[in-house]
Amino acid sequence: MITIQNLSKVYKSKHNQVVAVDDIDLKIHKGEIFGVIGYSGAGKSTFIRLINRLEDPTQGDVVINDKNITKLKTGQLRKERQKIGMIFQHFNLLWSRTVLKNITFSLEIAGVPRKQRKEKALELIDLVGLKGRENHYPSQLSGGQKQRVGIARALANDPEVLLCDEATSALDPKTTEDILDLLVSINKKLGLTIILITHEMHVIKKICHRVAVMDSGKIVEQGDALDVFMHPKQSITKHFVQQVMGPPQDQALIDTLANSFETGKVLRLHFVGETTNQALISQLAKGFDIDINILQGNITQTQEGTYGALFVHIDGPQNEIDKAIHFLSNTSVEVEVR
Repeated sequence: MITIQNLSKVYKSKHNQVVAVDDIDLKIHKGEIFGVIGYSGAGKSTFIRLINRLEDPTQGDVVINDKNITKLKTGQLRKERQKIGMIFQHFNLLWSRTVLKNITFSLEIAGVPRKQRKEKALELIDLVGLKGRENHYPSQLSGGQKQRVGIARALANDPEVLLCDEATSALDPKTTEDILDLLVSINKKLGLTIILITHEMHVIKKICHRVAVMDSGKIVEQGDALDVFMHPKQSITKHFVQQVMGPPQDQALIDTLANSFETGKVLRLHFVGETTNQALISQLAKGFDIDINILQGNITQTQEGTYGALFVHIDGPQNEIDKAIHFLSNTSVEVEVR
């Protein structure tokens, strides 16, 4: 649906230049939630503004549904922008307008008749969970409610793409969860393609199907969210993963645990997807003549599935230990014998 090729943005001054976005190539599929994560200054906000040409690129192309956004004239661009909604970190609402009139604003600009504007706005107010607050002003709303208005406004023209620039970073954790749940619901109900910019890995974990990691204007790593969580390659990606999974298991501690048992085996079980929901430890305890001691582990949920690692010590007759390891190896659990 979206193809980005050789996209760059260079800001030049009299004495120097800053490369904010550096030769990015990316493909985003129709109907997916695609996350772009990076620290402050990585270029991600500039990148998202290049997609709808709030910023003009220095070079490169952004093609949405076979239309090259970067080549469009002003009139054509204005028309295509109606298919691209955008929500912002600080809401950008019109403070002198009510919720209803904030949502109808873009429809007014598009020339939609008054009756249709109101019908559409009321439909969206219901969709984002603001029914009964049609006549409230932004000053009368909480942060989460303001962002719901921003989302409704962004959906007013029935866009095909929704751009989210740090849409939850100004919100408290509970409100963030509610807004993320709303975005997932909208994605499923409307089949909307969502591109989400963030510096918080738990946002990627909760709702994104795929993710790209930005650093110094470049995409340094990308892939399915679950795969990136399981096998982060770049050091910056590993740091982001640690935001939600904690620091990696202390190798010295694990070795100490493994060496502290005179008999039996210490196993590292790597769970992926539906196997995390299976009672494998219980099955082992009931199916084999072994004792099981859980040493350490963690499991987390992503939009694409669950994953985690668990360290266990199993002890008993050697033939029963071998049978248990063989049983585990025939599931989708990855087994490493320490």
